[in-house]
Amino acid sequence: MESEDEFDMHDAHDDQEHDAVSVDNDDDDFYSGGDDDGTANAFAFDSDDADVADYEFIDNDSDDSDDIASHRHQQNYTILNEADIHQRQEDDIMRISTVLSISNVAASMLLRYYNWSVSKVHDEWFADEEKVRRAVGLLERPVVEYPNARELACGICFDTYPCDKIHAVACGHPFCNSCWAGYISTAINDGPGCLMLRCPDPSCGAAVGQDMINLLTSGDDKDKYCRYFIRSYIEDNRKTKWCPAPGCDYAVDFIVGSGSYDVTCRCSYSFCWNCTEEAHRPVDCGTVAKWILKNSAESENMNWILANSKPCPKCKRPIEKNQGCMHITCTPPCKFEFCWLCLGAWSDHGERTGGFYACNRYETAKQEGVYDEAEKRREMAKNSLERYTHYYERWATNQSSRQKALADLQQMQTVHLEKLSDIQCQPESQLKFITEAWLQIVECRRVLKWTYAYGYYLHDNEHAKRQFFEYLQGEAESGLERLHQCAEKELQVYLNAEGPSKDFNEFRTKLAGLTSVTRNYFENLVRALENGLSDVDSHGACSRTASSKSLGGGSGKGRGGRGKGPTSRSSSSSRNIDDSGRWSCEHCTFSNVKSATICQMCHQRR
Repeated sequence: MESEDEFDMHDAHDDQEHDAVSVDNDDDDFYSGGDDDGTANAFAFDSDDADVADYEFIDNDSDDSDDIASHRHQQNYTILNEADIHQRQEDDIMRISTVLSISNVAASMLLRYYNWSVSKVHDEWFADEEKVRRAVGLLERPVVEYPNARELACGICFDTYPCDKIHAVACGHPFCNSCWAGYISTAINDGPGCLMLRCPDPSCGAAVGQDMINLLTSGDDKDKYCRYFIRSYIEDNRKTKWCPAPGCDYAVDFIVGSGSYDVTCRCSYSFCWNCTEEAHRPVDCGTVAKWILKNSAESENMNWILANSKPCPKCKRPIEKNQGCMHITCTPPCKFEFCWLCLGAWSDHGERTGGFYACNRYETAKQEGVYDEAEKRREMAKNSLERYTHYYERWATNQSSRQKALADLQQMQTVHLEKLSDIQCQPESQLKFITEAWLQIVECRRVLKWTYAYGYYLHDNEHAKRQFFEYLQGEAESGLERLHQCAEKELQVYLNAEGPSKDFNEFRTKLAGLTSVTRNYFENLVRALENGLSDVDSHGACSRTASSKSLGGGSGKGRGGRGKGPTSRSSSSSRNIDDSGRWSCEHCTFSNVKSATICQMCHQRR
């Protein structure tokens, strides 16, 4: 179970109380906390960690952190290239052929019919073999036989051919090589349906196997059939899918029901196995579908038109007024002149009605309630549009920031790491902490992007959840910005240096620490949002039971295996000092040396 402390990136409950959540004094702070000696703070670092300036510093020592790490690296899918797919396909065919004592061609027909499910083939075959044979088209004996014939008439062109120019499948219906080639070629060009090709005789259901395809078709048709054959293994199998990234030829074999649907292909594209959209935790697939549809649908266009325009009283075309007086002239061919406020003909207006910038008629009618319904509808549309724009702009901004971070990561791996290695006289293997930081930035940008879709669909009547969500989202943004600035701007100093820098190891410690803190915070944020912020009830209070269960509050051990301390949090400053005399920053929880008065991580005063 993860420590409850892991969630609070800025361990500052004592000087900042959030209105949305009320916690009793005898409980740990919601999503944060620690023992009096600071030993249970999952975002603080042990003294041993701080002294070792190495990439391995990221690893946490607590049992809870080990659980998180093992969960993080647990992979419930396998990436397959074309050779892997072909090998698995051949293995399944051989398995069926061996168990059922049939040819490989017949085994491949069975597997295709039952969507490449070996267990399904076994169940159906041993339940009723005859029924399966009829359904698939695997006949045990020919329907027609010509035992002593030297010549046979083709069933399509009706010409007579020697027997060596005539071929038939298991049913025995004879067709010439030329008609077979045309029949098969047409089926292949029509699409993947050629994989379930049947005898050309209209009354016959005998299957045409791959052996006939290879014997009677041209090279191009053979290649196309083989591609269909390979693709069917992925597309017809419920456990496998192609990576949806453009131009990617990898497939994914997924263990269904094994937890997270997030998949990262070898092409570096991350997507959701369930809906094949890009990876979108913590938002569920239904919300993603609604959000994408809303972004692409005409509904927001209509909302904008309703909120920012009025229809011409004559031709009803929408008109937007962005400046000027109230005298409006519709565009040709209408050319109707009217008042923008009351929509009456301008010929009835003048000095007596308020001039060009006011309308007494409108004000009088408004007081009488004439325009209430229209104005209310327009105001609602405007509010809806503003709310959608707020979330969409921030969603799109994080998307563009993620794309830029990906480009920066690529440049870092191809150019800057080698340069930095030469300047600082350190092998590239010792600079992995920089790549790790950029990978974390890319992932956090993706998570942060989808939190805006989550917030858009959060019910307005759940005030406590909304306030707490916005607080967590704000903390996530500020934490990510600190990491991004450190990895981007502070690293530039060492890239521009002329020689090895004395404080490079301090920078390593800072960047690795920020990466670890940000990773843990975002992982807990995702879990909390996926649980629907269940720790916050409708009255704005924190549920003690849910708090301890959903985010692992009250772990049995603190960092370094020390016993659990009191659950209440002390208000004295001594709780931030550990056994070795180091103090933990209340803003970012970084473990600083005792003599420091300013945090080396976030530069906040002690």
